[in-house]
Amino acid sequence: MTDKGLIRIAILGFGTVGAGVYQLVQRQKEELEAKTGRSAEVAKVLVRDASKPREGIDASVLTDSFKEILGDPSIDIVVEVMGGIEPARTYITQALQAGKNVVTANKDLMATHGGELLALAKEMGKDLLFEAAVAGGIPIIRPMKQCLAGNHMTQVMGIVNGTTNYILTKMAQEGMEFDEALAKATELGYAEADPTADIEAYDAGRKLAILASLAFHSRVTFSDVYTEGITKITAADIRYAREMGSVIKLLAIARETAEGIEAGVQPMLISQSHPMAAVNDVFNAVFIHGDAVDDVMFYGRGAGRFPTASACMGDVVDIMRNIQYGCTGRIGCGCYRQLPIKPMADTEQKYFFRLRCADRPGVLAAISSVMGRMGVSIKQMVQKPTENDTVAELVLITDSVKEASFMEALEEIKGLDVVYEVASMIRVHE
Repeated sequence: MTDKGLIRIAILGFGTVGAGVYQLVQRQKEELEAKTGRSAEVAKVLVRDASKPREGIDASVLTDSFKEILGDPSIDIVVEVMGGIEPARTYITQALQAGKNVVTANKDLMATHGGELLALAKEMGKDLLFEAAVAGGIPIIRPMKQCLAGNHMTQVMGIVNGTTNYILTKMAQEGMEFDEALAKATELGYAEADPTADIEAYDAGRKLAILASLAFHSRVTFSDVYTEGITKITAADIRYAREMGSVIKLLAIARETAEGIEAGVQPMLISQSHPMAAVNDVFNAVFIHGDAVDDVMFYGRGAGRFPTASACMGDVVDIMRNIQYGCTGRIGCGCYRQLPIKPMADTEQKYFFRLRCADRPGVLAAISSVMGRMGVSIKQMVQKPTENDTVAELVLITDSVKEASFMEALEEIKGLDVVYEVASMIRVHE
């Protein structure tokens, strides 16, 4: 450090979140010193083109060379807000090896390579904190690692993608179809030009991998998480769900069972009485069950410049305090177990599905026969009128059944001469 009380920070990336972190450091200089006992300054900001002028930041702070940051022993904390796997993985690895503490908002990286990076941080005795990697400004990583450390957690469930939650909210409240709601989300800047990571549930899947690893103290990576997006959800599905006292949400759910960890993100029907059903628009929420605390829910803005920068700054403050008292690296990776990942085919749940079929005697008997042979019990069934007197629409909900059994039954039902179409299939949260 250049003087005894000063902590110098480098920010990797100056996009929406990077600019937010920079502004918060500038805005809170006096408060940071009062909270941590140390003063702070942003020493360098890594950008692609350091010659390009940027509003609100002195050009002397900008650099396009990571080596300049890596080789500066006065820089204590590196805040990585670039996103993506590379070069972020290399930069964080080198920063830790150089004895620097790291804050990252990178869900892609932590969901895939978090284990190895946390192991390196432990080896170096440095902090690697990642509060902003899940649910933006909602405090969830730190509460799970510290506040709820006295619990054995058995389930974590979240609405952790604001784009898809906004789309489903518009479909539910205004009767929009998926394409119309996506266009509205894009117009308002909630959806990227390429929304694939959001609407196909990859973004939420990465966040669930991180949450599951924390909850069950066993490493879960993105490849372990089953993902299914919302592109097939229709306004009709949402209307039928409402009639059945439910809403449709993209739910990220991980459970610890006797056979291993279940982890999946998919659209699901959830009862209107559940607290998660009231999480609308771009808001996020995480719902946790622990043996001591029972149920707790964290709710707030899951993205945006200052909500995400707020989470980064919380980590910066933590590290500043740890530096002040000489205890960096005190809370590292909590994955001291090695639990198997349960295949999706072996999970059990209820299913909502819609069939368009012939409107004549014997149809229900044919469908029921297939389901009976596969051990699938029907809990609820409603027949809906259609525009054609010879076609019926059946809406069914099963009792809890193994996924493999239900999917086998559904494939056989698709092949029946009296079934014209399986219009939709959505899992049901219990």
